Amino acid sequence: MMRSTARAVACPLAFFLLYIIGAILPSCRPRPAGVPGAGNYPVHAAWFDAGKTGDVPFVVSVSPFDGRRDTLWVERPLQRLVCMSSSHAGMLEAIGVPEAVVGVSGLGYLSGPGVRTHAREVGYDAALDYETVLSLRPDVVLTYLVSSVEPPYISILKSLGIRVFTLYEHLEDHPLARSEYMRLLGVLTGREAVADSLFAAVCTAYGEIAGRHASDPSRPGVLLNVPYADQWFIPGAENYFSRLIADAGGRVVGAREGERTSRVVSLEEAYMLSREADFWLNTGWCRTREQLTALNPLFARFTIPHIYNNIKRVTPAGGNDFWESGAVRPDWILRDLEAILSGKAEADSLRYYLEVQ
Repeated sequence: MMRSTARAVACPLAFFLLYIIGAILPSCRPRPAGVPGAGNYPVHAAWFDAGKTGDVPFVVSVSPFDGRRDTLWVERPLQRLVCMSSSHAGMLEAIGVPEAVVGVSGLGYLSGPGVRTHAREVGYDAALDYETVLSLRPDVVLTYLVSSVEPPYISILKSLGIRVFTLYEHLEDHPLARSEYMRLLGVLTGREAVADSLFAAVCTAYGEIAGRHASDPSRPGVLLNVPYADQWFIPGAENYFSRLIADAGGRVVGAREGERTSRVVSLEEAYMLSREADFWLNTGWCRTREQLTALNPLFARFTIPHIYNNIKRVTPAGGNDFWESGAVRPDWILRDLEAILSGKAEADSLRYYLEVQ
């Protein structure tokens, strides 16, 4: 699902990798929920802050790895951004400034038409096109880290006099915490009011769906994922995706209560967990049960009645809008999941999911 060192965050394999990395890293510091509004930062997110000194806004990125804080002062709205993550590009498109994205890593994988129209490809972290980045004269390069070790391309960009600002939304546990980073990007681009308004709407829509299932006495079991590199990851009950499943009225089989990190289970244990599952979600690239069986013959013994995969909005190049617009609108993901887990899903009504038949 997520970001690989060779393919940044746009391609499906890269997204899967970052999803796994986010699932196994230490948990975030808790933050009580509040009401989104101008000057109230942040509501759900753990790894950024924002504010003003006099009339000058600033944003602060906090490293989940060592607590290091990086402050970016915004003396004027930034107009030229390079995004190493498609989720950042998707957020900027959502708050109405796609033209601010002058460069992006993995341009061909993006779903948003506005960014695709205005941005140029800059390459990937292991093979960044520094000449192109320099020619774009960015106000800042927005990037991410998957460990406390800064990759070489960031040091090179800094040596060229280019400002780099690291965001950690992919390591937030709560879906609304990830979505809230649109507010940070709103501060950077002078779209704070628009971002606040959109985030408030997302919170309201998400809360309405989650509220319908807060006291569900029984919840259908959900098996998540397929093996990656012979390792099957089952997220803890406090993990990002487990929260989505719970808020949609389900439970992740094998998820350990109170844990945010994922654990690796054997194929045999996954088979035992499958016997508790009513649904199987996020089955890699597979669109049919035959493809699942081809992936591993043992899957023929998984008698889970309902299988859905989050690959309905895949671009011709292989990018998945689930990780682009879905980062902005977890309420849309939750609406899909609620329909699936309630048994009321219709193919035309689902935005991100399709049934594996």
